[in-house]
Parts: sequence; C-alpha cells; structure tokens
Amino acid sequence: MSSPTPPEIRTRLLKRLAIAVVIALVAGWGLWKATRPKPVAVLVATASVGRVETTVANTRAGSITACRRAKLAPPAGGRIAKLPVKEGMRVRRGDLLVELWNEDLSARERVAREQLATSKAHEREACQLAEIAASEAKRSRELRAQNFTSEQLAERAESDAKARMAACESARAQVGEAEARIEAAKADTSRTVLRAPFAGVVAEVNGEVGEYLTPSPPGIPTLPAVDLIDDSCLYVSAPIDEVDGAKLKVGMSGRITLDAYRGRSFRGHIRRIAPYVLALEKQARTVEVEVEFDDPVEARHLLVGYSADIEIMIEGRDGVTRIPTSALMPGNRVLVLGQEGTLEERHIEIGLSNWEYTEVRSGLVRGERVVTSLDREGVKAEARAVVEMKSGTAK
Repeated sequence: MSSPTPPEIRTRLLKRLAIAVVIALVAGWGLWKATRPKPVAVLVATASVGRVETTVANTRAGSITACRRAKLAPPAGGRIAKLPVKEGMRVRRGDLLVELWNEDLSARERVAREQLATSKAHEREACQLAEIAASEAKRSRELRAQNFTSEQLAERAESDAKARMAACESARAQVGEAEARIEAAKADTSRTVLRAPFAGVVAEVNGEVGEYLTPSPPGIPTLPAVDLIDDSCLYVSAPIDEVDGAKLKVGMSGRITLDAYRGRSFRGHIRRIAPYVLALEKQARTVEVEVEFDDPVEARHLLVGYSADIEIMIEGRDGVTRIPTSALMPGNRVLVLGQEGTLEERHIEIGLSNWEYTEVRSGLVRGERVVTSLDREGVKAEARAVVEMKSGTAK
C-alpha cells in the first residue's frame, strides 16, 4: 500500500481546517445570538396627517356651576309652620318654600282691612254731606242775589259747605291711612313667607315643621333654610395659570371634559375672565375663567358640582404632520423604529402642540413610526425593539 503524496496531505489539512473554521463560526454565531440583549417591546405611533391645536388648560379641577344659585331664608325669625318643599323637588317662580307662624300678623292685617272698610263708609257719608252742603250754599248765594235771603244766612251756608268738604277730605285721608296700614301689615306678614325667586331645583332644606328658624346675624353666616339652584343655565368655572390667562379672550372656543363622563367632551366658549389674579398660599397664581356650554340642552342632565376640566383653543391648523406628544423627548427628540427593528434617535422641528398631539415641521416623514412608551426600561437609541400589540403580545 503506497503512502499519500504531499499534495494529498495538504488537501486533507485544508479540508480539516475549513471544517474547523465553519464549526467555530457557527459556534460563535450561536453564542452571540444567545448572549445578545433581547429586543424590547415598545408602543409606537405613526406620523400622520391631521389637526393640531395650541390649547390652554386649567391648573386645578374646575366645577359645574349654576348661573343662578340662592341660599334663601326668611328675613324674620320664627317657628316653621309650613315647609312644602323637599330636597330634589322642582319649583316654579313664586312657589311657597317656607312659611313661619304668622297668625298674629294675619289677624292684624284683617283688622286693618276692616278699618279700611269703615273708613271708606265714613268717607262716602262725609263726602255726600259735603256735596249737599255745597249745593245748599250755591242756592243761598242765588237767593241772596235776588234779595230773598240775608247775607248772614248765605255766609253761614258757605261756611257749612267748607266744613263739610274738610270733613270729606279728612275721611279720604283716613282711607289712605287705612290702606297704608294694610300694606304695612302685609309687609310684616311677607317677612314670614319665603317664595322661590326663580324656577329651579331645591338642593338643600334645613329645618322641619315646628322648629325655630333664626335669621343670620350680620357677619355671621348660618345654614340657609332653602338652597335653590337654577339648573337651566350651567357653566364651568376653573382656574388658569396667570401666564396662560394673558392669552385668553372672551368668546374663545374650547372643550369641556368631566370625570363623570369619560371619553366624552362638550363644546363651549369663554363667557367671563376674572378681572383679577387669585393668589392662594402655597398655590400658583391663577385667573378664574368661566366657560359656558354652546348647547344648554346638552348640559341639562349634568349636576351642579361635577368636577370638570376646560381646554381653550388658542390656535389650530389642519392637514399637518403630527405625532402624539407622548413620543416627544426633551430637546424635541424622538425615537424612530426603523425597518430592521433598531431605534434611531432623531431631532425634529415642531410647531403647534398640546397634551395630545404635536405638529412636526421637519425631521420626520409621514408614515414613520415613533416610540410612545419612552418610560420603559431599555428604550434608548440603537436598541433593538419590537412593536407590542394592544393585547400585550409583540410582533
């Protein structure tokens, strides 16, 4: 058996070396793949075309407020005799809310009315006698002109007519006095009766029939007998930071959102901006802004006191490239997810912006995907990433 020649030996060595290199490469690739960091799951949004607005929002929660709300109580004190209303009841303007015991005042009013009737009867009697006396005086003067009677009798008739006329005037004055006495009695009685100054809903009732109601002394507030709310007109009152308050004008449109109606917004407009800055201890200086609902019918089912937020539109543009504001990092930077699954940090030029969307003027092409889950661990430039679906799975 012949020994291998040198060329054959070299061929065998080269084959063995090639096999060893392939095995090393495969092992190295496997080790690299096993030890490299796993791609991080991220949430992304696509740069799209839409509307972007610059808005101003409240710094603290506002509240739904009624255009008219009155905390009512009778001007006089006394024992409650009638309380026909209950909390939540709707009343019309002029309806009785509370009536205190007032039988003594009602009796005085009845006496005044009887005195008025007596005074009117006395007036009729006195004035009729005055008319008769005036007629007699006229006849006496005519008879005196024909010398059928003396001057003395004529003068006596005229004096009697004047006296009768004075008695008539006095009786008329007594009638006026009796009428004024009735009005005074009615005023005293009305101080014990509380009626609705406007239509609305009774929010609160303090007191029961038989209890004594005391009016509030000057400077010392007490609970109202009835708290009446006119819920036909509602608006939102909310504080705006003093820096943003300078941008606002009456009539600007905005959106109203409520915690009780999440996912729904109501259109409104500014009806009033407070003419002063409110400075509370340990709180930012704010301006109170009132936003009225554009459609009062749409807001009728809302309850006074609901917490509410307002967002006033300062400027808006349609048809611009926009991304969610949550994708924006300090310095106007974003992380773009490339086709190969690598995150790329990119600086962009922005325009209008609010808490929801930011306008992109340059640095980003429509359709590119930006990362919105920036707070996740491992989300940084040059990191590998996969898109997380809404169900929590990645693709």
